[in-house]
Amino acid sequence: MLLGRLADVGAATRDQASLLALTDDVVKTSEIEGEHLNVASVRSSIARRLGVDVGALAPVDRHVEGVVEMVLDATANSVLPMTEERLFGWHAALFPTGYSGMTRIKVAGWRDDANGPMQVISGPMGRQKVHFEAPSAEQLPSETARFLNWLNADSGEPPLIKAGLGHLWFVTLHPFDDGNGRIARAVGDLLLARADGSPQRFYSLSAQIQRDRKAYYEILERTQKGSMDVTAWLVWFLESLHRAVDQAQHTLDAVLIKARFWQRWAATPLNERQVKVLNRLLDGFEGKLTSSKWAAIAKCSADTALRDINDLLARGVLRKMAGGGRSTGYELNERDVSF
Repeated sequence: MLLGRLADVGAATRDQASLLALTDDVVKTSEIEGEHLNVASVRSSIARRLGVDVGALAPVDRHVEGVVEMVLDATANSVLPMTEERLFGWHAALFPTGYSGMTRIKVAGWRDDANGPMQVISGPMGRQKVHFEAPSAEQLPSETARFLNWLNADSGEPPLIKAGLGHLWFVTLHPFDDGNGRIARAVGDLLLARADGSPQRFYSLSAQIQRDRKAYYEILERTQKGSMDVTAWLVWFLESLHRAVDQAQHTLDAVLIKARFWQRWAATPLNERQVKVLNRLLDGFEGKLTSSKWAAIAKCSADTALRDINDLLARGVLRKMAGGGRSTGYELNERDVSF
């Protein structure tokens, strides 16, 4: 249904929908690990690589670029074989300095367990809980080779089942000192892109996992600590995928509203300030838009803000919000954004 709706719109609208989904994927796969990336930087980095016009580009740091490179390579180049070198490239992109926080880690190579077995733990020092212990470093060369052979071969599983298995298998191997969760989700995304038969992404499974992060870790732990019967994990994975696609329908609604809004006003001369604030409204402005907030967003004087607003009121682009109060609020004219 989602792809059917997208087939009916122009390439520019599809690009905007893909940009939103990929931005969500990059931001949320990092948030799952407790790392918060700058959304504007991520969006700018992806837009530049996809050739999508988003106006002024935000500055991008090397760390953001690394996560973007990995996610885009997984999805846009999903038909290419998954190799050890490609995984090492993803890992190097995630840790360009060779450090994870303050800790030096082995980059672009399997872990060596020099400081003890690889364990996923939580809790304060002395009362730590071990959630999972990965296979030993000695097993990694043969186990990762077996995993990659399965991933690249036509192994017989339905494509969506294979995506769920690939995600679980990689995170269970936990072959790197750090970054295993993000790379496991990228492996899953690569297999989902193969299942979709499209290099463009229009939904984000990582964003759905982040919304249900506690359950994600619980189902992984139950599966890994048990007999490795994967049925419960696959049920959870497919239900999460379903919710991710449902959420993408709402995102597409917003993209279509924005596209149709600008089609409606394409012939109307608007200044840069008006375009900037209208886009903020279309992207889901929180709270009430007042003339003082307009001035702050557009970086202009209060008088200029009021002139901009009155011009849009006269054209019928904006209308005054009901209720009044201490300061007048403004909103988009609903008939122009409905569909």
